[in-house]
Amino acid sequence: MVKLSFGRGLLFGTAVLGVLAGSGVSASAEEVLNIYTAREPGLIKPVLDEFTKETGIKVNTIFIANGLEERIRTEGANSPADVIVTVDIGRLAAAKDYGVTQAVKSEALEKVIPAAYRDPEGHWFGIALRGRVVYASKDRVKQDKITYEELADPKWKGKICIRSGQHLYNISLIAAMIAHKGEAKAEEWLKGVKANLAKKPSGGDREQARDILAGVCDIAVGNTYYVSLMLNGTDADQKKWGEAINVILPTFEGGGTHVNVSGLALAKNAPNKANAMKFMEYMVSDESQRIHADANSEYPVKAGIKIHPTIASFGELKADNVQIAEIAKLRKKASELVDKVGFDQ
Repeated sequence: MVKLSFGRGLLFGTAVLGVLAGSGVSASAEEVLNIYTAREPGLIKPVLDEFTKETGIKVNTIFIANGLEERIRTEGANSPADVIVTVDIGRLAAAKDYGVTQAVKSEALEKVIPAAYRDPEGHWFGIALRGRVVYASKDRVKQDKITYEELADPKWKGKICIRSGQHLYNISLIAAMIAHKGEAKAEEWLKGVKANLAKKPSGGDREQARDILAGVCDIAVGNTYYVSLMLNGTDADQKKWGEAINVILPTFEGGGTHVNVSGLALAKNAPNKANAMKFMEYMVSDESQRIHADANSEYPVKAGIKIHPTIASFGELKADNVQIAEIAKLRKKASELVDKVGFDQ
């Protein structure tokens, strides 16, 4: 695999792929695949290596942390992008909205990926799941069950930490609350959560665990995989943060745990479409589902695949029944609510 990193490497990578796309040599004949990804290349490298080993198709990756959709749209018909790999329904929906994806009809994908985790029109497909859960202090919180609605209960006043309400992970959670309760009740809930905050929303999910250890708050909202990364990583301080918390899988009243997806889409002008389809369908094979989910500490989207042991230790995930595509439609309203209640102020 050729890894093209952000910065100077990105410019070089663009030149290489641009020459490939504009040359007289058929990209498909060279058996290559060009992936634009908002995920750190190292997180998908294990599965890309296996794909190349199995198919002989060389994979080029360009990492674009922000503005991936704009980049592909700017490149237009000459874009070398074959597949888009990213995280969160917000980014997948943005790729579709920007017009840089194309619909895919694949029995292999549709058979494995539940309808709740793919675009009804086939523009994007979820390949792994992550839960938006509660981090709870091992020392100060004794309960092991909680609902998302309970985060607005005054008993948690001054005890909750969370990152910015406008962060895409929280926007999706708020959108899911709108789907369950309607906009008016979701607004009241968000006001209640704001009233319970121990401090102004800031930092990332790992920093919320840090603040629990420091006694700033008793509970926080974060993604499941961050806990695994803290516990199994090499950073001694982050390991302490992870060890200070229990993970509680919250549910909506009458629903399940809010999940989001890591996913992929076929680029609108994919020059190596056949190879792109091979890759997309490979990503729902037993082997790739195991490798990808294990490398990223996520839940496989395919049933029956072994879950990373740390993630499995949190208990059985009972995913919510609101379709990811519905959450995507409500993200704008969710963002407006965050500003309306002054959540980040």
